[in-house]
Amino acid sequence: MIKLEVSVAGVKMCNPLVLAAGVRSNYADLLIRAAKEGAGAVTSKSCSLEPRPGHPNPTAMIHGQVVMNAIGLSNPGAKEEAEQLKKAVKEAGVPVIASVFGKNADEFAEASKIIEKAKPAMIELNISCPNVHREGRMFSADPAATEEIVRAVKKAVKLPVSAKLSPNVTDIAEIAVAAKRGGADAITAINTLSGMWIDAYAKKPYLANRQGGVSGPGIKPVALRCVWQIRQAVDLPIIGGGGITSGTDAAEMLMAGATAVSIGSAVCYRKNAFAEISKELAEFMESEGYAKVSDIKMD
Repeated sequence: MIKLEVSVAGVKMCNPLVLAAGVRSNYADLLIRAAKEGAGAVTSKSCSLEPRPGHPNPTAMIHGQVVMNAIGLSNPGAKEEAEQLKKAVKEAGVPVIASVFGKNADEFAEASKIIEKAKPAMIELNISCPNVHREGRMFSADPAATEEIVRAVKKAVKLPVSAKLSPNVTDIAEIAVAAKRGGADAITAINTLSGMWIDAYAKKPYLANRQGGVSGPGIKPVALRCVWQIRQAVDLPIIGGGGITSGTDAAEMLMAGATAVSIGSAVCYRKNAFAEISKELAEFMESEGYAKVSDIKMD
């Protein structure tokens, strides 16, 4: 009998597929919808201490194997987000992971304390946003900043904490080690790559922000490499994702070292992404002789 259940930092999931942050907005009903579609856990769109309007349109595009977005971290603020999360936690029927970000370690901690009141299963730290106190660099580009933020949040809340890492760094394993030093209970990887797409006829970028985050099937090799490097460096559970659109894609991510698999842009390409990918993963496991998800490893 095939067992799809997994556990990430003590958070039990009926299957390893996790809705990625940002895909289904900040609204409870959309998180609940993803759960009903077959997600093993759902992650809310990142929220900050105060509301944030985000970037003007156009903010997203799909072109072949690439999805690009520059939403600008729009959100209603932690207090309003907590109200949405309360409903999601009550009605989703699967673990709810709350994503937070801030301008500095104190804001990460304060936002996390507010969000903790909604009783999500885990807090995910989006440390891929710009750090205005360190010359605009991402927090996750700096081991010291990564460690500082994780430690601050771990002191502020009692929930498990996962640090979401960016591939736009020289050594992602080094950042994972720093997150572990700070007390992280898990790692989420990867966030989007940084990119740009230009309309040659209009003579300008497609996105109003000019540059944005690149996701979609085309980034899977980068995601697999990053997760594999993280697994060599730390023994923490990893929610691995980036370009996963099929059951065999999910198996590859598990073989790279992931404990669970993050699903994001796949919902743009497949109508019933969670149910179909879960079914395909189970079929792969049966055909290859795997009894449970944790058995899926590379030689």
